[in-house]
Amino acid sequence: MPEPLYTEGPSDVSSLAGDRPKPSGTPKGRPRSEAVERAILEGAMKLLEEGIPLSELSIERIARTAGVGKAAIYRRWSGKEALFVDVVRAAEPDEAPLPGTSMRDDLVVLLEALRRRGLAKRNSAILYNVHAQMRTSPRLWECYDEAAVAPRRRLGIEVLRRGQRNGELRDDIDVELLNDMFVGPMLVRTVMRPDGDLPETLAEEIVDTVLEGLRPVRSPES
Repeated sequence: MPEPLYTEGPSDVSSLAGDRPKPSGTPKGRPRSEAVERAILEGAMKLLEEGIPLSELSIERIARTAGVGKAAIYRRWSGKEALFVDVVRAAEPDEAPLPGTSMRDDLVVLLEALRRRGLAKRNSAILYNVHAQMRTSPRLWECYDEAAVAPRRRLGIEVLRRGQRNGELRDDIDVELLNDMFVGPMLVRTVMRPDGDLPETLAEEIVDTVLEGLRPVRSPES
């Protein structure tokens, strides 16, 4: 029996996209200049490429490398932690929009984003080292979690709740636990097993394996 499509309109799907991670820097005063913002992010990235630890990167040094004044940074970010979060996210793969055709399709897209981040960290010494350093800085990790990790988790949970409302998932399932059951295998491959295989089909394999047995049982008449 084909999987039921979402019954709510495209506008509802776009409302989910509104929960996707957004730049953590908050503009103050004058409007943002994309060129200046890009120069700042690239300046911070250049210093990281040179092997300078996060703890030794100052706003003044980043501003000097980017060719801007310190005020240009403080107009866009509340501090070094918020800037670093955006530096990391700028180096990560872009977020793909949710298709909104079914719970299963949206889950595949969300897990594929995690797979691509895993590949990016493997292929980028900067990303790998920065993520490792972030773990040693509670404040920095808190900022990254608030700006990037938590919104992705909320989005995954909302996709599952939508699946329950549309009859694609049993309504007695704890969606927070189920979200961890989807994300967990991908994190094992990308974080705990840095040499683990990350084939292009991995997201689909995880979603379809976990969903087996979780869909509502339908009577023969239906």
